[in-house]
Order: sequence, then structure tokens, then C-alpha cells
Amino acid sequence: MTLLKRIIACLDVDEGRVVKGVEFVNLTSVGDPAAMAERYEADGADEIVFLDVSATHSGRATLLDVVSRTAQRLFIPLTVGGGVRTVSDVDLVLRAGADKVAVNSAAVSNPLLLTEASVRFGAQCIVASIDARSREGGWEVYVNGGRVPTGLDAIDWARRCADLGAGEILMTSIDRDGTRYGYDLDLVAQVSEAVNVPVIASGGAGNAKHISEAFTSGADAALLAGILHDGTTDLLTLKAELLREGHTVRRAA
Repeated sequence: MTLLKRIIACLDVDEGRVVKGVEFVNLTSVGDPAAMAERYEADGADEIVFLDVSATHSGRATLLDVVSRTAQRLFIPLTVGGGVRTVSDVDLVLRAGADKVAVNSAAVSNPLLLTEASVRFGAQCIVASIDARSREGGWEVYVNGGRVPTGLDAIDWARRCADLGAGEILMTSIDRDGTRYGYDLDLVAQVSEAVNVPVIASGGAGNAKHISEAFTSGADAALLAGILHDGTTDLLTLKAELLREGHTVRRAA
């Protein structure tokens, strides 16, 4: 049976407001996360990803009240990341209403966090979120909201995350973030080839063609943000185009 490809609306949240930017900088506020999540579900989003983009850099925990308020409005899966450092943090985020928890910087500092969380809550709940910049010969993993290089190769790290127990990989190209030039298809293809868990392509979506290319390159899902936030297009239009291209996406409402 062919699994449906997923279209995921992303809410980058800073101090309780959804923001957008380019290459993780110059963030501007665009709305309330709970209201936007509800609207995107009504428009046909298959899932919502809520990323508290300043939590780790600021040294604080995820804004659980905002997570809870967002989760209460949704019937589709909600993934939450940002500021998750321990298994207890994962537990709190799930109790606040999230269906999955994305772990980024803390997994690099303590890789066994992925294993411990996966064993306790199930691999289906644990998403390894990886932010990477291109470098000669590949891509390097960055942490702390894309601010700090780690020296880790993104493909090797994705493979290790899956081996450690992550049930999904959220692969973001920092170079493409907010540019609308299309996903980094080489990165998508290599990660998809390297792991045996679903891969979400993130960073650079500008139109349905870019999403189609990501799916053809091996992605199981595509993350969208800016083109939805500013009304460049909508989920109904994108899904109709993808269906015409022959992709197995769930029809929008």
C-alpha cells in the first residue's frame, strides 16, 4: 500500500507569536499560533509543527501554555519542538497536548535522549529535528536555532538519530529557509536514502513544484511556512496541483 504524502504547516513561534524570516534571521511576527493552526487544519493541513525557535537560545523551556491552547483547537497531529532538553520535558510537552516531540540541540548534546524518550513514549512520538548548512562536500549540523556549528555531518547524524530511536527526521536546510527557491533536493535525497524512517523536507518551499520535487527526491512529507502565512498560496490549491502531478496526497477539505 502506498502511504499518503503529507503536507505540514509549520509555526515558528517566538515569545508566543508566529514569526517568519530568512535563513533563521530577521524574524517578523505574523500571528497567533492557536488561531493559525486552526485555520490551516480547516484548509487541509495534514499536520502542524510548532517550533519554539527562541527557547533553546534563551535557555528557557517550551511555552507549554501556548502549546496547550494550540492543541485544544486541533484534531490533526501536532508536533512541538524547542527547549526540550530531557525526557521529563518530552513528557510535559506530550501532556500539554502534543502528539510528537521534536528534539534538536539537546540530542546533539545527549544523543541517548532520543533512545530514552523513544523507549518511554514510543518512536512514533520522537522526531529528530536537524538544521544544516551546506559546506564543501556535504552539510554541517547547526544547533541553538542555527547559530552554532557542531562539526557533525548532517547525513551521518540523521542516520545515527534513526538508529538511536527517532521515528522521524525533520531535515531543514538553513541555506534555503525562507528563500522560496525550493528545497535542497540533494540533501533531501541523501537523508531519505540514509534512513529507514520518514523524512520531512523543510526550508525553501515556494510553490507546488518544489513540493513535488521533494516528494520525488524521497521525502515523505513537506513542511511549509511563509507561503502560507502571507497568502502566496493555500493548501487547497497546493494539494490540487500535487494530485494532478500524481502524488498520493490526502484531498483538502
